[in-house]
Amino acid sequence: MTIDRMTRGSWGKTVAYFDLKTEEGFVQKSFRIVEGKDGLFVGFPSIKKDDEYKDTIFADKELKQQVNDMAIKYYHQEMEVPTEDTPF
Repeated sequence: MTIDRMTRGSWGKTVAYFDLKTEEGFVQKSFRIVEGKDGLFVGFPSIKKDDEYKDTIFADKELKQQVNDMAIKYYHQEMEVPTEDTPF
């Protein structure tokens, strides 16, 4: 999987949005990087239902950690265009 697009900015506690592309070519939009009290973390896409946010994508703990690590590393890199050699 790769980071397909990342938009940095400031939307409250959200500091970036990104899309995730699978090896099969599926693109899931609206992942976000959030500044929490213990540092940055990835928020998975969600919808608001009954005044509560519900995730629309579910993954096991290992996959969530892999996405989190990859996105935070990508976020911290300089604003350069990824090349084919970039491991994302």
